[in-house]
Amino acid sequence: MSGTQIKNLVSMLNQIANNNNYKKTDEETAKIVANHLQKFWAVSMRNKMTQYLAEDGPELTNVSKLALAQLK
Repeated sequence: MSGTQIKNLVSMLNQIANNNNYKKTDEETAKIVANHLQKFWAVSMRNKMTQYLAEDGPELTNVSKLALAQLK
């Protein structure tokens, strides 16, 4: 995947996290986001994001990081 593709995945993941964060704790939201990723994202997309997180994932929100950590 190119840098642009990674950037797009990061943006989508952060948007999913932000859209599900209304009146919930970060942990509650992360569970919802992790479930969404398992259901709707291709394995290759999830793998790229977990790899990005392992490399510090500087553009990921806290909720996005928590969600990805649950996929491991």
